[in-house]
Amino acid sequence: MRYSSVCSGRFVARPNRFIAQVETGEGIQTVHVKNTGRCRELLTPGAEVYLARGMNPGRKTAYDLIAVRKGDLLVNMDAQAPNQVFAEWVTPQLPEGAVLRREYSYGDSRLDFCVESAGGRFLIEVKGVTLEENGAARFPDAPTERGVKHIRELQRAAEAGLGAALFFVVQMEGMKSVAPNDETHPAFGEALREAAEKGVQVCAWDCAVTPESLSIRQEIPVLGVGKSASFRSRPRRLHCAPFPPP
Repeated sequence: MRYSSVCSGRFVARPNRFIAQVETGEGIQTVHVKNTGRCRELLTPGAEVYLARGMNPGRKTAYDLIAVRKGDLLVNMDAQAPNQVFAEWVTPQLPEGAVLRREYSYGDSRLDFCVESAGGRFLIEVKGVTLEENGAARFPDAPTERGVKHIRELQRAAEAGLGAALFFVVQMEGMKSVAPNDETHPAFGEALREAAEKGVQVCAWDCAVTPESLSIRQEIPVLGVGKSASFRSRPRRLHCAPFPPP
C-alpha cells in the first residue's frame, strides 16, 4: 500500500488518543493519530514522524500520523494498514475460485477475513504489531479484551473443523521474532497458546516500511506459543506455511 503527500515532522505532544501535535515546516500541526494504542515507546518528544495529507477537505485535521522513527527503525503505526497490506498480499495466493471476504461474522465476533473456497472456510484475524524490544516484536502493547475474544472465536472455529489463523503483521522490518506480551496482558498469551494447541495457526510476517509505503516482506517465527513454552525459557517456534491452505 502507498500513501500520498507525505511530509515529515517532530512529535510534540499527544493530548488524547486521537490527535497529536507535530512541528512541521509549516508550524505546529494538530494531526489525526491512526492508532489508538498507547505507543508510548514510539511517540516521544522530538521523535521524527511522518504525516500523510488527508483526502477529505472537510475534515478537522489536515494530516494523519502514519509512521515514526525509533532510533534506526522506521515503524508504520497506521492501525488500518495491516488489514490492507494483508489483503493485497494474500489475494494473488488464493486458490482458483476462492473469495476473500472482509469483516466476516462468526459466532459473537466479526473477524477480519474469511477465505471461502471449494475446500471450505478459512477464518483469519489480523493483528498489527508496533512494539519492539531488543530487536524482537511483542503483542499487545496494551491489554486487549477484544483480541482475546477474537482468539476464542478462532479456537471455536478450529474445533468445529474450519481453518483458522491469527496473522501478525509486524509493521517494521528486521525483527527476529514475535511473542505474546505476557507481562502486559497475560490473558492474551494464555488464550493464544490454548488456541494454537486446538489447531489455530499462528504466524507472523514483517514488513518493508518507507515513509510512503508498507508491504509484507517475509515470515518470522512466533515464540512462546507452545503448550509448555515460556517467553523466558525455551519457546517453540510456530510457522504458518503454506498460508492459506489450498
